[in-house]
Amino acid sequence: MATRNADLPPRLLRTKEAARFLGISLRTLEKHRTYGTGPVYRKIGGRVLYAVRDLEAWSEIGARKSTRDKDAGTVFPARPLTPDERSKL
Repeated sequence: MATRNADLPPRLLRTKEAARFLGISLRTLEKHRTYGTGPVYRKIGGRVLYAVRDLEAWSEIGARKSTRDKDAGTVFPARPLTPDERSKL
């Protein structure tokens, strides 16, 4: 038996809601969007919207078990990336 939410489209959040969801400032999320270092977003009718699953996937990149976790990905800072950093995306 399918759950009720399985039939609904993904919930889309505006930038302010998405920043709160991630625990970062609105300005930081805007900078991530500008520099291409942030989560996937959608532009619909002039509005910037983020799917919850995309926010979760982006934040999961930085998940690690310890400071020595060599398999962990990197969530880059909200700034222009160096060519070396860009190649790791």
